[in-house]
Amino acid sequence: MPKTKIYPLSILFLLFLCCWLPSRGQIVLKDKKYHVETKIFSQTDSNTLKLDIYYRGELNEPKPTVLFVFGGGFVTGRRDSKLFDQYFNTLIEHNYKVVSVDYRLGLKGKKFPTAFNTSSLKSAIDTATTDVFNATNYLIKNAKTLGIDTAMIILSGSSAGAITALNADYNKRNASLLAAKLPLKFQYKGVISFAGAILSYKGAPKYAIPPAPTMLFHGTADKLVPYNKVRLLNRGFFGSKYLARVFKKNNYPYYFQYVQDMGHEIAGSPMTENLPDILWFIDQYIIKQKHYFMEVDFKDADKKRTFSIPKSFKK
Repeated sequence: MPKTKIYPLSILFLLFLCCWLPSRGQIVLKDKKYHVETKIFSQTDSNTLKLDIYYRGELNEPKPTVLFVFGGGFVTGRRDSKLFDQYFNTLIEHNYKVVSVDYRLGLKGKKFPTAFNTSSLKSAIDTATTDVFNATNYLIKNAKTLGIDTAMIILSGSSAGAITALNADYNKRNASLLAAKLPLKFQYKGVISFAGAILSYKGAPKYAIPPAPTMLFHGTADKLVPYNKVRLLNRGFFGSKYLARVFKKNNYPYYFQYVQDMGHEIAGSPMTENLPDILWFIDQYIIKQKHYFMEVDFKDADKKRTFSIPKSFKK
């Protein structure tokens, strides 16, 4: 496998904030049989956080649910970006509910992290994770009226959202203080990550109990969210390649598709190009609980990268 150059953390984070901006516009539902309900799940003096429930049929009909977290570098983004149209509509068509959530943008207006000071990034991830836990609690408490199968809540996210999804399951499996607000016996049923990573201040990620079956997509040339890892002493940002190694070593079920020579495009492209794979993963790994360990080395020789590193950062 080709080796990719790792840029300094300060450059990585700056690019991460500036280059991944989600598409504007609202989700367009496929037909009149599909519905959306908007609920407030958290409200304070300074923040009102909402979630959108996409479904087909009756709202109170219990269904497996994909809880989705948008991307945008913890600076920007919206839960109803048009980027997610096809992904959401496909899941609804196959009888899943989709819940797309707000979260507080913890790096908005803050100084970007550096190699020696990642505290602002950690705070942003912890804040987003807390909001995802609050949204999860709302779904659990209102499961009957919202038609949520609480034993079948699957996390999914893109870029910053994928980081949040991976860290949410990681915190819950390790019974962290952040996860204390969730019911003790509750666990997420699966994770679907588009270019995500785990930020750890305790060395390489370790799970106290096995993680949820996890689907990882990542480009081998991603300079925004590390494909492998960026580490300084006990602190590190561990990407999909590293996490797949952890899963493989410990016999945790996982699916890892690494896309040769592609960068942060993979934070979005699987939501249109890999929908059959995603549906297969949910059916086999989550519904049927197969213990598969799968890695897909994918390359499209005709596909061009759409993200590039500015020349000034390459010096």
